Order: sequence, then structure tokens, then C-alpha cells
Amino acid sequence: MSSIGKTTTLLSGLAIGLAISAVPVSGASAADFYKGKRISVVVGSSPGGGFDTYARLVAKHMGDHLPGNPKFIVRNMPGAGSIISANYVYNVAPQDGTVLGAPQRGAPFEQILGNKGPKFDPIKFQWIGSLNNEAGIVKTWHSSPVKTMEDAFKTSVIMGSSGPNDSEVYPALMNNTIGTKFKIISGYPSSTAIDLAIERGEVSGESHSFSSAIQGHPDWKQKYNFLVQLSLKKHPKIPNVPMIFDYLDAKHVVPGVTVEEAKTYWRLMLTQKVMGRPYVMGPGVPAKRVKLVRTAFNAMVKDTSFLASAKKQNRDIVVVTGEEIQDMIKTVAAAPRHIINKLKGFIRYKGKKVKVTIKLAKHTGKVTKTKRGGRRIYIMYKGKEVKAKVSGSRTKVTLNGKKAKRKAIKPGMTCTFTYLKAGTEAQSVACK
Repeated sequence: MSSIGKTTTLLSGLAIGLAISAVPVSGASAADFYKGKRISVVVGSSPGGGFDTYARLVAKHMGDHLPGNPKFIVRNMPGAGSIISANYVYNVAPQDGTVLGAPQRGAPFEQILGNKGPKFDPIKFQWIGSLNNEAGIVKTWHSSPVKTMEDAFKTSVIMGSSGPNDSEVYPALMNNTIGTKFKIISGYPSSTAIDLAIERGEVSGESHSFSSAIQGHPDWKQKYNFLVQLSLKKHPKIPNVPMIFDYLDAKHVVPGVTVEEAKTYWRLMLTQKVMGRPYVMGPGVPAKRVKLVRTAFNAMVKDTSFLASAKKQNRDIVVVTGEEIQDMIKTVAAAPRHIINKLKGFIRYKGKKVKVTIKLAKHTGKVTKTKRGGRRIYIMYKGKEVKAKVSGSRTKVTLNGKKAKRKAIKPGMTCTFTYLKAGTEAQSVACK
């Protein structure tokens, strides 16, 4: 169910006051601009994960609500917890309103923390809105000896990480503030890859969003142990899973950190959960075009067709406006520097970090059909039809050893898919 969420009550610990300013209605020239245009949605993570899924919902539906009905295309630009894509949107992308950034929610906070890599000012970004106020979750596989949060204080557990994002910073913050024993293996390209690693037994768990944890897993209650919720408000679907604030007490907080300090660090970090799936435009985009895009975004989230698509993907829609996000970021950026400096140390994993070598599957068989100009290719493999998603820019496609377009692949050819698993985007498709 969609709602334009007012987040004042959730953020009272940070004393965030919302001041949504009225912007004049854009003129005809701004509206005419989008006719015949193509808008790129630049996603700061790999295909298949939660951010990518939400971005593709936007790309499918948002053009219906912009004057001129422009086409939207998705471009994945993963790396460094979305810092690469955020730098691109801020510094390189055209500042004309034809590029919409979809960074991971932690990216703007990396700059506020003073970390190397960000080449942008998150306050000067023009935030369009967020599709969800996310609840974070820490999960382990059903057979893991760590089945509850109390177990995590006694027994070490290996968690998969895809970079300096939820999968890494929250286990680190728990270790450093309340003494949990999470270990981290990094190098996974997405939450999809981590899920596969959990099923293979390479790692035992992950920290990410609840919506991502249950996507594609109707049996999630049987598959996973949910240890703790990382959010400012309890999620209604998991009322019996404890909140992180239940452990910010004298019993659990580590020596050298007071209970109030621990609560402050967690409130600051969980602010980004409120802007759970954010969208942004560069600082130079004309204000009238930003206003048009914000208006289209807010209309899209009320569209029954959009909501049906989100429901089909098992994705919650709880809208946070661009103006609200703008205020949140300003508030966090205004936090005392000594608090920010301490927090910066607490979200860094201090154990030995191991980087994984990703294991890719190879499936070979005859092509049974293709869809959408080769964007989906199906083969028969061991008596079953399996599918690969084929990107026009990231998937290497060859035909008889020579580079080819995906649309050149036809039924009857024999192809080898190299990918994480059936149904995911292929790294390569080699056909003959």
C-alpha cells in the first residue's frame, strides 16, 4: 500500500523537522522538453538486487506521468557502495534532467563521514524521493548455529558483503557498539550473489533490507533465522523479531561506549533506512525540470498499475518525498563533528577481511526461444529450460567466436551461459 510518509515521528531522536517548500508549477517549456527524450536511470548496484528491482519499476512506469511520456532505460553502474554512480550523476552526467540516479541509500552518508571516494556534496544533490522506508534485517541460514541475536554475542558467524553498504557497515557497527561476533567476507556483487553463497554454505548470513530478504523467497520463514531489525520502527510482518534498540543497554554496550552514545550512533545511521530506495538528480538540473520529475514520481506511486507491479515483485511502497530526504541529509550533516568522527570508526569492520572469488555456473544447451530482442534467452539444460538475462552493455555475446549482438541469437543454436545461476544476468553468452 502506498503512502507519502511523514517521517517526523520516526526521526524524533534526531530532532528532524520537516520544512517542505512550495515550488511554482513548471511552465510549458519545461514540460515540452521531455517529448521524445530518453531518461537513463543509473543504478549504483548490480542487476538482480533490491535497488535494481525498484529502479526497473520506476523505468517501467514513470514515463506515463511525465509530460511528453519519455522512455526510461536502466543502466547499472555498481562499485564502492554506489559511490561510482553517485560521482557520475553529480559530475559527469548531463545536467539537463535526462539522468536519474538510483544510488544505494548509504552513498550520501559516505561523504558526510568524510570518507575518500565521494566527489559530491549530498546537500547539493536534488532528491526526487524514495520508494520505501526500509526495515533492515540481519538473517542467517536456517541451519546456522546462530539462530537468535543472543547467539551472535557468543558464537562467531560469517556474513557476506557486497561493499561498504548495509551488508558491511551494520555488522561492523554491532560488533563495535554491542560486542557481536560477526565476521565478514566481501567481494559479492549483489545481495542475489550473497543469497546464493548462503545456500551453497560459503557464508551463513547477511545484513540487508527486509524487502530484499523475502523477494523471491515465499518460504522465507522456513529458510532464514531473523536475528534483529535495524530500523527506527518495527516492521508489521515480523513483530516478534527484536529491534536493535532492545540491545542498546548497559548489559550489551561495550566498554568505552555509553548507552546514550550508542543510541545516537544508531539513530544517525538508521536515518538512511528512512530514505530506503532513493532517487536523485544532479545539482545543475534546472529547478523546473526537477519539479516536473518530483511531481511525476509522486503521481506514479499512486498509480494502480505501478502498485500492482510492485506487489507482484513483493516490494513494499512507502513513499518519502524528495523534500523530506533533503532535510534528513542536512540534519545528519549538521551533527557534531566529534560524533561523526567516532561513528566513522565504528562502522568499519576491524577483523580480518577476506575477499571471495565468485563461483560462476556454466550451462550449455540448445536455444529454445528468445524474448525482447534477445534480452532473455532460453536453453534446454539437463532436461530443463533455463533462462539468462542478457544486457546489451555488460553481457559479452559471441557467435562462432566473434562478437555479436544479442538479437543475433536464434532458436536452434547451441549456447553456453556463464552466470551466477539460472535466471540471473549472464556474464557471457557464447553461441554457435
